[in-house]
Amino acid sequence: MTAERPRTGIPGLIRSHCAVEETLEGCVKNIMDFPLVLFAGSFVLLWAASRVGIFLRSKGASQKEDGHDLDFVTSAVLTLLGLLIGFSFSMAITRYDQRKNYEEEEANAIGTEYVRLDFLPGPDADSVRALIKEYLHQRILFYKSRDRSNIDHINTETTRLQSEMWSIVKAAAGKDPTPVMALVVSGMNDVLNTQGYTQAAWWNRIPEAAWGLMFAISIGCSFLVGYVVRRVSGGVFLVIPLAVSISFLLIADIDSPHGGLILVNPQNLVSLSQSLQ
Repeated sequence: MTAERPRTGIPGLIRSHCAVEETLEGCVKNIMDFPLVLFAGSFVLLWAASRVGIFLRSKGASQKEDGHDLDFVTSAVLTLLGLLIGFSFSMAITRYDQRKNYEEEEANAIGTEYVRLDFLPGPDADSVRALIKEYLHQRILFYKSRDRSNIDHINTETTRLQSEMWSIVKAAAGKDPTPVMALVVSGMNDVLNTQGYTQAAWWNRIPEAAWGLMFAISIGCSFLVGYVVRRVSGGVFLVIPLAVSISFLLIADIDSPHGGLILVNPQNLVSLSQSLQ
């Protein structure tokens, strides 16, 4: 008997290709969550590209033969890189502002629902108040936490608290289906929805394709700058790698919800938690 060879075919190739893409996307996202690592890596990479340009230029034709054409090409590519960095910075700022706005909306929704709990029967109101305080604490931890495993635990606890609060409110509304009780249900719905909007904003990052394009063009720019530089002495060829790496650092720091130094401060949630003590 001969062993039958596994049949991969087109579906198997597609699955393998998708797995590779998911792995690459995960690696890119992980790197972007560590802006300082990104800064160091991009600076070394761009510096190396400029050094390669200097080396090839020293082995190639004279600078005077095609220097004007290369200067024109370098200026055009640098302009394109500047536009891409500017657009990416604008995207990062927009996403950061969106996360700040949703933090404020979460605090308003939780505070409004806490007041509306007075319409619930006594035991139900006390139970939901205790749950909503714990829920508020978990939301503050979500904004302040940086550890991935801790964030997963916070999300699990958040889902559990949401289910318990919704079960109590739904049962109370079923027993007393009045317009006043509808306000309580609507308020709890807002609490759950704003958390979902916040999570969606946390997942909304600068696309990996945009990062890849910026890296590719920045490497080309560093190479061209090294290729057309007229004096190797000094730090002229370091200007582009350093400036671009700092730009990448700032963009990644703003775009990363849990990494870097620029984070959304849950000041509205903290203020609400202090007022509910």
